[in-house]
Amino acid sequence: MLNSGKLHHSVTHVIWIALLIKQLCITKQNKMSPKTKVPNSLHLYIDLNAKLSEIQKEFSTHFPFLKIEFFKVPHKIGQGLKKDLIINANKLVKDCSTVKKGGVIEFNAVTPVSDLETKFFKDYKLSVQVFRKAGNVWLETTATDSWTLTQQNEVGAEFSTPTN
Repeated sequence: MLNSGKLHHSVTHVIWIALLIKQLCITKQNKMSPKTKVPNSLHLYIDLNAKLSEIQKEFSTHFPFLKIEFFKVPHKIGQGLKKDLIINANKLVKDCSTVKKGGVIEFNAVTPVSDLETKFFKDYKLSVQVFRKAGNVWLETTATDSWTLTQQNEVGAEFSTPTN
């Protein structure tokens, strides 16, 4: 009988294999589902007096199967962070960033996750991590940070949409 740690590891391993197979199929087909199409150019407005939750909500309107979380410390590409380092989304941007001027983060549907995360930190000193929905759970995209936002969203849609 497997203990819960080994079982969790095995389930996680199976999920990653399934996601990688799905990604290969998406890449080979080179098409997007109409329900997940997004504009070519996107902008997230960073208002220092806005709550982090407002930025999260705006991001998720474009990518409904993705979310961003803000962390107290930066992370390296491909590295995850502990959940207890997540900043409360009710905090204001100015309370989490050393940057003293708002602005815009520009990106598009084919921006790799790692590029978006880097841009948040470089431009606003905000450490973000993108998460992808998989059924009823949210997975950090650390192992797939090189995937585009659209690819991540497509896989999230595929694993979160019930099949009949």
